[in-house]
Amino acid sequence: MNVMRKKPISAFEKDIQKNELKRVLGKWALTSLGIGAIIGTGIFVLTGVAAHEHAGPALTISFIIAGLGCLFAALAYSEFASILPVEGSAYAYSYGTVGELFAWLIGWNLILEYAMGSATVAVGWSAYLNKLLHLWGLHIPEWLCNDPGTILGQIKEGKLKAENFSFLGNIPIAFNLPAFLIIWIITGILVRGISESAKTNNLMVAIKLGAVLFVIIAGASYINTENWTPFIPDRFIDEKGVGHYGWQGIMTAAGIVFFAYIGFDAVSTQAGEAKNPVRDVPFAIISSLFICTLLYILVVLVITGMVSYKNIDVKAPIATAFGDKGLSFAVYIITIAAVAGLTSVLLVMLLSQTRIFLGMAKDGLLPYKIFGYVHPTFKTPARSTLLVGGTVSIISALTPINNLAEMTSIGTLLAFAMISGAVWMLRIKEPNLHRPFKVPALPLVASLGVIFNVAMMISLKQNTWIRLIVWVAIGLLIYFLYSYKNSRLNENKQS
Repeated sequence: MNVMRKKPISAFEKDIQKNELKRVLGKWALTSLGIGAIIGTGIFVLTGVAAHEHAGPALTISFIIAGLGCLFAALAYSEFASILPVEGSAYAYSYGTVGELFAWLIGWNLILEYAMGSATVAVGWSAYLNKLLHLWGLHIPEWLCNDPGTILGQIKEGKLKAENFSFLGNIPIAFNLPAFLIIWIITGILVRGISESAKTNNLMVAIKLGAVLFVIIAGASYINTENWTPFIPDRFIDEKGVGHYGWQGIMTAAGIVFFAYIGFDAVSTQAGEAKNPVRDVPFAIISSLFICTLLYILVVLVITGMVSYKNIDVKAPIATAFGDKGLSFAVYIITIAAVAGLTSVLLVMLLSQTRIFLGMAKDGLLPYKIFGYVHPTFKTPARSTLLVGGTVSIISALTPINNLAEMTSIGTLLAFAMISGAVWMLRIKEPNLHRPFKVPALPLVASLGVIFNVAMMISLKQNTWIRLIVWVAIGLLIYFLYSYKNSRLNENKQS
């Protein structure tokens, strides 16, 4: 059994020639997709808890650390994308360089990233929509905008009363309807076609970029530099034994806000729809990451300057910071932008998920009739899109956001660490391969990519590691029971 067999470069070239998807995306459209996937839950939600509980004003350093980890991986992605401009992202790159089992594990973890990431964003979208409706005097019942686990937790904490809910055994009956519906709306857009999806994303990106710039420019005049002192608060252990602040807190916060960067790799999954993937995909990966990192650093400086980290709101830090200054109109702008911004993140993540499946199905590792089918009119993987939409909509309606976010982060960090090592391995094994884009100082960049991402993995909870191990075990079971036997690399399946 040869589980490390590699897909020949010639096979990738045939895939490019047989591509059934529409090539309509230029470098700026791809960059917009990258920004659309990156700016979302991380900056609008997670900055609050990361600053208040872990890093204080030094959250800026946490964003820089997380951004560096992503930058090293982004450079590796860019070199691979210039060599193999096909859909499938890191899965496809590793299949042609390291081997099938390695590629399957990366692909399996990318599925975890995009599925759990989409569900996480859908839950965040639901929360911001609820906040927006509250501003307009409208209210959705708690049991229709939360999952059962969240309701149960709030009942135990005394925030909600048990008598206001119906129960099935010990579990409250609850369903996050807004999260469920937004997934199906985005799924419908994606089934229609990539051009329509890109236009919708461009509009959403324009709205949220405008809001982010508004936060930076309008908030700058309200900065009190005393809120930045001490910039790195002294570390202490609370009565529950939980550590806060100091350099260890900065690293913990980096692991949390890492979620804010997830999405730049989504650009590489659109190679099959790029006009000039060899040139444009590396450009879009690096430019979208650079733009978002700069914006993140400026936003964090503004918010921690406007409000002391001790008083920052953990649920809606940006909107609350402006509300506390009496800028009620800004709360409307930020909340509307958050809803629009999270919509674009959802669109790109669900889009990327189906392209990963498409690449794996073309190689025989997943059933082609489901995951490889391209609609004759819309030129989209319609069946796969509907299946992903249905699955993610149920997950988002019934699962707490913290569990979803942690699973997304650890799956992505593992994929980033693996791809950072794989690009170095390919440079050694295939030194003469044509590389339109080459990672500078590769040994250093690849090593730092592995170190940074593994270090952030280590900072995550033990339960998250257990879930990852279970996920990987399920993936290995599927590989050996189905994928290995049906791989197109088997002699009797080669074309």
